[in-house]
Amino acid sequence: MKGTIAFVPPRYGEGVVGGAEAVLTEMAHGLAARGWDVEVLTTCAQDHYTWANHFPAGTSRDGDVTVTRFPIVKDTPGAHRAELHARILAGERLSISEEQLWVNDSMRVPELWHHVLDQGRRYRAIVLAPYMFWTTFAVGQLHPDRTILMPCLHDEPEARLRIFQPLFAGARGIWFLSEPEAELAAEIFPLPTRTAVVGAGMALPERYDPDGFRRRHGIDGSFVYYAGRREGAKSWPELVDAYAEMRRTRGLELQLVTSGIGPVDVPDEHPYDGIVDLGFVTDDERNDAMAAATAYVQPSALESFSRTVLEAFAAGTAVVANAAGAVVAWHIDRTGAGVTYENRHQLVEALAAVAEQPAAFDALATGARAYVEAHYRPDVVLDYLEDVLGTWMREVPS
Repeated sequence: MKGTIAFVPPRYGEGVVGGAEAVLTEMAHGLAARGWDVEVLTTCAQDHYTWANHFPAGTSRDGDVTVTRFPIVKDTPGAHRAELHARILAGERLSISEEQLWVNDSMRVPELWHHVLDQGRRYRAIVLAPYMFWTTFAVGQLHPDRTILMPCLHDEPEARLRIFQPLFAGARGIWFLSEPEAELAAEIFPLPTRTAVVGAGMALPERYDPDGFRRRHGIDGSFVYYAGRREGAKSWPELVDAYAEMRRTRGLELQLVTSGIGPVDVPDEHPYDGIVDLGFVTDDERNDAMAAATAYVQPSALESFSRTVLEAFAAGTAVVANAAGAVVAWHIDRTGAGVTYENRHQLVEALAAVAEQPAAFDALATGARAYVEAHYRPDVVLDYLEDVLGTWMREVPS
């Protein structure tokens, strides 16, 4: 074995939807296949809405990876956090004690904290993501000499809280998923000397079945696709409203197909049947949907990597994306495989263009898969991860 490495995501396993969780899972299994002794230290939760303990606590095996789950404790009503979060979003400056109350007045995982406190020195490295969750904030400061932070940073008010400064500054190193994320972090935080843009490995399907996807779900004609969390933070409501306006004002039959978690919440004033909700689907089914779509839509501005955009590129599908999302705009600028919009009117027009000019969107994505293969193949990313680990952790006592 090359050494023992711990990955600490807030959630892990079947039914978990989240970009950071997906990236850490890929990294964990990739390094385990290369001879690392890999442990995943996580919670019993499946979703981040309720943080209910869904999976049983204890240790199990997931292929070559050892998974240890610790129970979540939620023993406060969260009223202080809700009030403080509203003030954070309004741009108010909280006191340090209020910031600490905000991060602690939610889910906590004391058994995980004690495990890493007691056993942290047997790990060659402890990799944590994303920065905002209690599991990263609390655990990340126990053994900073062994901590690698993968922040999955967005340009959001929470990133300006002072309690996160020691987490970034004190880590042995930081893994960023994209250059725009690294640039944002440098604007906000004092960073350690060791930083690297490592990206994330994408296991690319060798084949897709777009026709089978259409048959299985009874979908005819052009459609745009969105996969992930249907929630305000991902700008899902803005996409639904713009789509409704396009249908109402332009009379186009383009459908909006979506999969993932969270309510679709189509407003009552939009009496149309153009939205198809697939619910939670398998990775293979999501890949087939990507290939069948005329375009993939990414309305979120809060992306540090945007795995689904790269999945769309790999399937040869162009992307319509929020220009406020620097990372997705960066991917599109590098590939030319999509268009960006700056406001609601432009989103409406982009959706109409997908309906009216599907061949033009097909042409945009011609070289998109080659981009993903060149930069994000698992072997490319894992080679770099191992090189970084060897360099950064050389002087850490075993």
